[in-house]
Amino acid sequence: MINSFFYNDNKHTVTLARVATSSSSKLRTMPLEALTSTAPSFPSFRRQNPTTLSCHVSFDVSGLNTRRNRTTKVTAGSKVESSSFPLEKKRKVVEHVCLLKAKKFLSDEDEKDMLDYLYTSQYQMRGIVAVSLGRISDDNVENYTHAVFMRFQTKEDVTRFYENPFYLKVLKEHVMPYCHDLVNVDYESEVEDDMIPIFRKGEEFNYGEEFVHLFAFDDSALGAPVEDALASLEKLKKEFPSLIVQSTQGSNFNLSSKEYTHAVVTRFRSSEAFEIFVGSTEYRDVWRSKFELITRKTLPIHFSVDPVGKEVM
Repeated sequence: MINSFFYNDNKHTVTLARVATSSSSKLRTMPLEALTSTAPSFPSFRRQNPTTLSCHVSFDVSGLNTRRNRTTKVTAGSKVESSSFPLEKKRKVVEHVCLLKAKKFLSDEDEKDMLDYLYTSQYQMRGIVAVSLGRISDDNVENYTHAVFMRFQTKEDVTRFYENPFYLKVLKEHVMPYCHDLVNVDYESEVEDDMIPIFRKGEEFNYGEEFVHLFAFDDSALGAPVEDALASLEKLKKEFPSLIVQSTQGSNFNLSSKEYTHAVVTRFRSSEAFEIFVGSTEYRDVWRSKFELITRKTLPIHFSVDPVGKEVM
């Protein structure tokens, strides 16, 4: 079965197709395709393991990098020993994070219904290019239970997403009956100007651990201190390519949800890779020296990403 999705901007029209075969899979997280059709009803989907991912490009894609030329030598400790990173073209993307607090005694059936309808929102609106969602792995101080990550092309797409009648209906009928609170954070960031990192497709994104870290920085630190802290974190993550697939970060521009000022979303290659990084001396040193004194509030959560596909039932 072949499923296609599209990405459009002023320079490119890209069509990607994924070939998948039916197989059982746990309900966890999944990449998300951006489709352009609007259907009047809620489709039903079965998830499955993908087997291959093929990319079909139409029109002009000369602005997209199709290969990433880099040489990386990694030690047993997973840190870069020596590397050559050519100057990469970047493309702006907009990241959306939604954390949910599910009601107690949420059944597996209700959880599946909620996550399925959030997942299928992709088919009803333009602009969504990637998604992952799932149950948060560990307890957290704010008692959030589920997380949704979506990537959009532009800020305007995020605005239209919040106002979309289909999404509002999903919230009313399939999310809020099971949840008593949620928080949204939106930020603009950059990724490598290549189809795989933009769409979060391919083998690297089929598995792993999604790490969402929200920050509320002190007002006095907004500006140079925060920028320095985030730049130090980004630089450190680039030294661990064997642990980290992709990481984005930015300032929250959601005016209706200002509890947190910034967010960082990192896809690790596995839960073990996540534990190695957050437990490393290098990460702890960056946290103590750059973040600890300027952070008023922080919320780190993570959830597993399982290989998934889709099939219309």
